[in-house]
Amino acid sequence: MLRMPALLLFVLLLIALPARAVPHELALWHASGGPAGGALEKLVARFNGAQTAYAVSLVRKNDAELAPDAKGAGSLQTERPALVLLDEARAGAAVESPLLIRPLWQVLGSAGVAFDRARALPAMAGRYLDAGGHLLAWPLGVATPVLYANKALLRRAGLDPEVLPRTWYEMPKFLGALYEQGVACPYTTAFPAWVQMENLSAWHNQAFATRANGQAAGESKLSFNSMLMIRHVAMLASWAKARYFVYAGRHDEAERRFARGECALLTSASSSSGPLREALGADLAVAGLPYYDDFPEAPQNTLSGGSALWAVAGKSQNDYRGVAMFVNFLSSAPVQAEWQQLTGFLPLSREAHEINRKSGWYQEHAGQETAFSQLVAKPAREHSRGIRIAQLLQIRDIIDDELEAAWSFAKMPKEALDAAVERGNRLLKGVARPR
Repeated sequence: MLRMPALLLFVLLLIALPARAVPHELALWHASGGPAGGALEKLVARFNGAQTAYAVSLVRKNDAELAPDAKGAGSLQTERPALVLLDEARAGAAVESPLLIRPLWQVLGSAGVAFDRARALPAMAGRYLDAGGHLLAWPLGVATPVLYANKALLRRAGLDPEVLPRTWYEMPKFLGALYEQGVACPYTTAFPAWVQMENLSAWHNQAFATRANGQAAGESKLSFNSMLMIRHVAMLASWAKARYFVYAGRHDEAERRFARGECALLTSASSSSGPLREALGADLAVAGLPYYDDFPEAPQNTLSGGSALWAVAGKSQNDYRGVAMFVNFLSSAPVQAEWQQLTGFLPLSREAHEINRKSGWYQEHAGQETAFSQLVAKPAREHSRGIRIAQLLQIRDIIDDELEAAWSFAKMPKEALDAAVERGNRLLKGVARPR
């Protein structure tokens, strides 16, 4: 009897086994680190393990490589990933780059994926909806500004930490008491252009720019030098002179000072509540963003800021089927609820919000429900749906320049805001959104 060599037998057995399909790879470019980056890796691994047709691969890039504009789109133009994660300041540039970006509603439709619009409430996804209410991108990093307080410092000043100021007019009582008790930084703010100009405008249903804040067709012009904003910047300048308000910087420097216990009150993104709670523990309190109660349309709604997932143009239909499947996975209520728990970003649907409410998660995470309510309590209006301006990153830098001048008393508030509008409009001149 002839015996088959063991190696040959092994090879024949391998040939006889059914071939295992290799998943089609979908590259996703992103710049996320920390908890958000880890959470994204976790969800991508779950998607890849749940089916065999597609495999999303995460590729870390820097901000310049992700920018969908003429100066920073070299890598995006040549390598063409299937998906790219962009922050909200680049949303306007993405919309204006049809050769680089394909609207998500078109991707979903061409792939035959039935998508329920209710999975993304307009208040949460307003920045990423076109004029017809169609979804342009899938928001992942939704956050909005809230007011944080250090309860220990409030108690030291004889203030009730359970009753935080609702309006800007109620703030001086708190700030004066804190300053008298030796708190060197009664109030500070992170991301001044985003919190104090973009969101305060929307919170009072005031225009930041013409043509529905850049969302309508045509050439937009900045218009945030309104009487409300001049009054607000002037009030903060007076607080700076009285040592009630301390300017900490253009980004998240104020959060670090608040976390160290130097500042008693802080306005910043709702997504920062997790790290701030780790720093302050039970002494962290969270309330809604203050508003002016003598302004008839306030409070309206604040803006949903953060990153979103965009489909890149020029990919194959097979790529777009995979993109549609991945977005469908991310949009499910259980995944959205988990994403909020992992990252502190807000869910996009009431169903996902209800999952976390029923589980008791909001009771343990101050401010998350406050932030959600701030966005959905009222239907968004023309000036509160979102801001879509291609040069928003540069315009924020201009605004911060001029706010620094106002709060250091180098310029009068009206002079500073007029200059910010004039400088920003020079950037926008000749740039018009197509119909």
